Amino acid sequence: MRFFALFIYRPVATILIAAAITLCGILGFRLLPVAPLPQVDFPVIMVSASLPGASPETMASSVATPLERSLGRIAGVNEMTSSSSLGSTRIILEFNFDRDINGAARDVQAAINAAQSLLPGGMPSRPTYRKANPSDAPIMILTLTSESWSQGKLYDFASTQLAQTIAQIDGVGDVDVGGSSLPAVRVGLNPQALFNQGVSLDEVREAIDSANVRRPQGAIEDSVHRWQIQTNDELKTAAEYQPLIIHYNNGAAVRLGDVASVTDSVQDVRNAGMTNAKPAILLMIRKLRRPILFRRSTASGQNCRNCGQ
Repeated sequence: MRFFALFIYRPVATILIAAAITLCGILGFRLLPVAPLPQVDFPVIMVSASLPGASPETMASSVATPLERSLGRIAGVNEMTSSSSLGSTRIILEFNFDRDINGAARDVQAAINAAQSLLPGGMPSRPTYRKANPSDAPIMILTLTSESWSQGKLYDFASTQLAQTIAQIDGVGDVDVGGSSLPAVRVGLNPQALFNQGVSLDEVREAIDSANVRRPQGAIEDSVHRWQIQTNDELKTAAEYQPLIIHYNNGAAVRLGDVASVTDSVQDVRNAGMTNAKPAILLMIRKLRRPILFRRSTASGQNCRNCGQ
């Protein structure tokens, strides 16, 4: 009873202690890390396979079907769905919630090994699988559009500058850039023009290769230092490639633009992104594998504005 009497006869001290405990509780609650997408093992496994150049019908019949037959024998599969596109197949396996995901992963690997002999021989790699987890999904997707920049130039800016700046934010684990690829010059040769001018494919290739080299031009040195001089003669735009001389026909120069259509493009024209019906570059931001605070989104926006300036 004496212990409780201390609080009764000293109300001021009691109030101060209660206030201190309350403040410590509020401060501790505010400092608790919050994970909007926690690391949770869901009973879902995705199997991916690729065969470059194969049509969706070929992928479905020669790749997806053998895998489905082998994966369908796994115990505890609640639902199996597959989709095939140009050169790729993806199969999603949903297991019962009481199924151990690690044991299911071992069964999936065994099923893939069993179906390996039934798959086409031209596949560059074996089918792979991965566990589905909501924490692996992007916590934010930024889109970039421009009225003046090309998709290749915008992708180059996003991958070399913007993505690296965002990746330095505390709590950001990875930044993937999609929607296009790096700038490139696309050369479409005209077979009839090549025949008329007497130009071979090897001549075109050698002329393009020789126009994209870095040549050393000597060095500058003094008693202490030495500086190596190197020139970059690489061509970067279609306008620079078109006047490239690739052949001489009866003393007349045959230029690349005479036998081919030369255009500014990107390395992979099949990689495309859209937002509001406009071509766009996508930046997919993923968090670190640890709890993060919701204020990270504000930091991402601030860094994007700083990078734009």
